[in-house]
Amino acid sequence: MDADYASGDNYRVIQFTPPGSGCSIIFGKNVTAAAPGSAEGLYLIVSDLEAARKELLGRGVEISEIFHAAGGVYTGADEPFLFGRLRISGPDPEHRSYRSFASFRDPDGNGWLFQEVTTRLPGRIDTANTTFTSTAELAAALRRAAAAHGAHEKRIGVHDENWPDWYADFMVSEQTGGPLPS
Repeated sequence: MDADYASGDNYRVIQFTPPGSGCSIIFGKNVTAAAPGSAEGLYLIVSDLEAARKELLGRGVEISEIFHAAGGVYTGADEPFLFGRLRISGPDPEHRSYRSFASFRDPDGNGWLFQEVTTRLPGRIDTANTTFTSTAELAAALRRAAAAHGAHEKRIGVHDENWPDWYADFMVSEQTGGPLPS
């Protein structure tokens, strides 16, 4: 939390900035002319959807189960997901980034979506600032590196003594959108 400022009973602003982010989110009272509950499809990007969902549930927030859209095709009508898209229960079967969601409403009735992104598309990360902002994020990156490295060792047919450097190269390349080692 960056700020929590109130002026009388008719104005309050609370500003949050995720660790390492250049973007902030502001909540409050009388900080916009929009009617309460009129905003739909507000995205919050998370690296661990299940952990973020559990955090809200633990705070008493009603939140949907995790869902995705089959084959990336959005059909049907499901208002809380946005604009006529249909939910398919469970995370994306291939656990691809940008494909798994959970929805909830804030106290004013605005519609929010958590979207899980574990690997950013190329060009979306400042290559001079590669960081992991949580142990869950780092552990997930290590698991992805371990799986890729296992496939690498099968290809080369021997144990790779230089695995720490391989992991580091994989994790930095993944985070910065560079080519992954093979």
